[in-house]
Amino acid sequence: MKELVSIIMPSYNTASFIGKTIESVLAQTYKNWELLIVDDCSTDNTDEVVLRYDDERIIYLQNKKNSGAALSRNKALKNAKGKWIAFLDSDDLWYPTKLEEQIKFMKKKRYSFSYTSYEEIDENDVLNGVTVIGPKKITESGMYHYCWPGCLTVMYDAEKIGKIQIADIKKNNDYAMWLKIIKKANCYHYDKVLAQYRKRSGSISNHGYLKMIKWHYKLFRDADNKNCIVSLLLTLQNLLFGSWKKIRYVKKVS
Repeated sequence: MKELVSIIMPSYNTASFIGKTIESVLAQTYKNWELLIVDDCSTDNTDEVVLRYDDERIIYLQNKKNSGAALSRNKALKNAKGKWIAFLDSDDLWYPTKLEEQIKFMKKKRYSFSYTSYEEIDENDVLNGVTVIGPKKITESGMYHYCWPGCLTVMYDAEKIGKIQIADIKKNNDYAMWLKIIKKANCYHYDKVLAQYRKRSGSISNHGYLKMIKWHYKLFRDADNKNCIVSLLLTLQNLLFGSWKKIRYVKKVS
């Protein structure tokens, strides 16, 4: 029996995209998975779209009040039963061999925490020519330098690391989770594009530097319990390594 994978998917007003996201999970060559969708009081018809998929592996949970992505991920993780924990936002996509290849990579190397490369698409599923890779190995200090893994590519071994719970912060809650996991295991890169990140207008990556500084500071101060000075230094360090990532790990095709 293949080991169970629990796929964590928070959702809020993604009726236009979540169907394709679910279908990318259904198309996986690795079949022993459960998809835990936590809807955060969507005001569109997300529930109608999700309920079209009659598959016992899809577990649909709904928050009683709008709680944010951090608490939605926490809720999904509390209900997860798998050895492997994977993450997929409700507007992103996986290639069919994503789970199979990543698990094979981790088991062969005996890794507990890994991520893959991914490419970007727009709101109409069109590739924009951007591919994002990353460092081969991320240590604890390296993860504090910058949030290298794309959330949609991350997988970890829950039997060795546990079910991580994070603080209720509005932004960077995936990064807060990686900072907890990295204290238990290094993170390794599988150098293959196995996912597609949907870059939408209004996403965090499209906001200005002042907001980015504020969100990173709150991450280190509120979620990671660093003091004010350390939080500020880590925030500035993130800006520096963010620029380095664009040079070293973001490939653009003109």
